[in-house]
Amino acid sequence: MPDLDVVAARGPWLHLADGRRIFDGSSGLLCVNVGQGSARVFSRIKKQFSLATFAGAAVVRPHIQLELMERLCHAVGRPEDSVALVTCGTLGVEIAIGLARNIARVRGGKRRADILTNDLCYHGMSALTLALAGNHARRPRPEDALGLGPAFAAPYPPTHPHDQAWCDASCADAVARAIDVRGAENVAAVLIEPVNGSTGGAYVPPDGYLRRVSEICRERDVLVIHDEVLTGLWRTGTPLASNHWAGAEPDLVILSKGLGAGYTSVAAVLVSPEIAPLIRHEDADPLPAMGTMATHPLQAAACLGVLDELESIDHTAFRARGQVLGARLRALTDLPGVRDVRGLGHLYSVELAPGLLWPLMAACEQRGAFFYPFTGAGDPRSEGLVVAPALTSTDEDLDYLSTALTDAVTALDRNG
Repeated sequence: MPDLDVVAARGPWLHLADGRRIFDGSSGLLCVNVGQGSARVFSRIKKQFSLATFAGAAVVRPHIQLELMERLCHAVGRPEDSVALVTCGTLGVEIAIGLARNIARVRGGKRRADILTNDLCYHGMSALTLALAGNHARRPRPEDALGLGPAFAAPYPPTHPHDQAWCDASCADAVARAIDVRGAENVAAVLIEPVNGSTGGAYVPPDGYLRRVSEICRERDVLVIHDEVLTGLWRTGTPLASNHWAGAEPDLVILSKGLGAGYTSVAAVLVSPEIAPLIRHEDADPLPAMGTMATHPLQAAACLGVLDELESIDHTAFRARGQVLGARLRALTDLPGVRDVRGLGHLYSVELAPGLLWPLMAACEQRGAFFYPFTGAGDPRSEGLVVAPALTSTDEDLDYLSTALTDAVTALDRNG
């Protein structure tokens, strides 16, 4: 598919050079969560721009950054957490890994500090995060993988085959086995996406799974890190994806896409109050977590504007729109060529029969809607598209999205 020649954008709509407009059904790269051209975001940036455009937090008291940290922690229901602000999701994951290793060594005297991940995850594009992750499309060559790789199966049938046709909470036993094989004294943390993003396509874990992972890790003095780079800040219908399940609260959380919302590159690592003091323990290794552009004042201003937008949403109506969207998308499973629809909130995927992805993408564009493809799971690899509209989309916007997608799928069947 050719790149879209966008000359303007407002809310979830992209205006093209040829005069057409296209609905952005996947929030750009699953990050434009409050739409484009927000007056609230612009107002925050404009105000900060008139005050100062740069103030290194190592030199100048970071007033606006501290305001952002406090607002963010309250927004996700973790008001007592400590926060590290960095420049992107990949770096957020790396900082979370570094913090977890320090905490684990100080708290438990770990000999090593391994980080365990599953075989369907994606945690960023650095050499370390790519080596840890299981995304088949982005795995480095074996000789470049730093000796790292996924340690356990994700709780989804394409990557975790077993006697029953579905996964349940007992699939967390794979996490326990992975820790025990390494030796709990060698494992700092389990790093996991509470809801799968664009790797497998919006897979939702079985009820009780995340709680059981937390229990397994606590029993073995291992930390739990949730990568909510994509899912955090209401993408799945709740402030954090882990909020959908009782007892699933992690020790550390990584936020990024939903915080910057496409206006700025940013990430935040939240650390629970029970373990945060250990970061400053005299036995902790020094961790250079602050870069030149980290905690940038314009970055913080944009993020505060995003939080303003999120707080202005009527969340009762927002949740209802997500449920209606899910119901309309699930109805696609009655059409030929659609294998599955899964997800929750404002994050879904439509899995297709082999060979239909790119024709469907083109058919959707012809009908004025754009969607992002997911990379797939299993063998042979699944394929499909991610449906993740801006959280500020109206009922009319979502009507347009679902109608365009339904018409495109129906047209594919007619044209055979």
